Amino acid sequence: MVTHSKFTSAMSSSPLDSNMRLPYHYKTFTSKSQYQMVLATLHKLQESGFYWSTITGKDANALLAAETTGTFLIRDSSDNRHLFTLSVKTASGTKNLRIQCDKDSFYLQTDPKNINSVPHFDCILKLVHYYMPQSKGNTVYYINSGGERIPLELIKPLSCTLSSLQHLCRKTVNGHLDISSKRDHLPPHLKDFLQQYDACI
Repeated sequence: MVTHSKFTSAMSSSPLDSNMRLPYHYKTFTSKSQYQMVLATLHKLQESGFYWSTITGKDANALLAAETTGTFLIRDSSDNRHLFTLSVKTASGTKNLRIQCDKDSFYLQTDPKNINSVPHFDCILKLVHYYMPQSKGNTVYYINSGGERIPLELIKPLSCTLSSLQHLCRKTVNGHLDISSKRDHLPPHLKDFLQQYDACI
């Protein structure tokens, strides 16, 4: 479960393609638009370099054990009711947060009574970016786990593949809003390439 609070700046220093099937997931989509949202997100996750696909929670714990606090990865959920899980190294060890999916958005698991106040996104990469330090400003989000209230820090993704130089350049361009806002002046094939992966992480 994830909650948030404010603090002052002084305190802050078509069915799925056969090679893209999610094993053991037989989730029924509520609409064509939900299916398209999940498929588009899956394509971007596969490009991201930090989507570890079918590894288990135990595998994620082992991978993140030696990493610094704030290192994270995305994997398939072991729970058939969900598609994806965010595994993150915290000061209290690795925490696995189910990513909820409704008819038109993704969001982190939270108290059902507060579902309307939770940020919703049409792509998991946007969700991840939102919880990273450069995006959240003075807002701290907490993981409520076993009576503990642990700050949610997403600092750096744990890569499972080497990214191409083209992809690294694309992420850099996407991270500069002043450049991204001038996409209309770029050649069509370059605009298409940037649009295929519009995140900076």
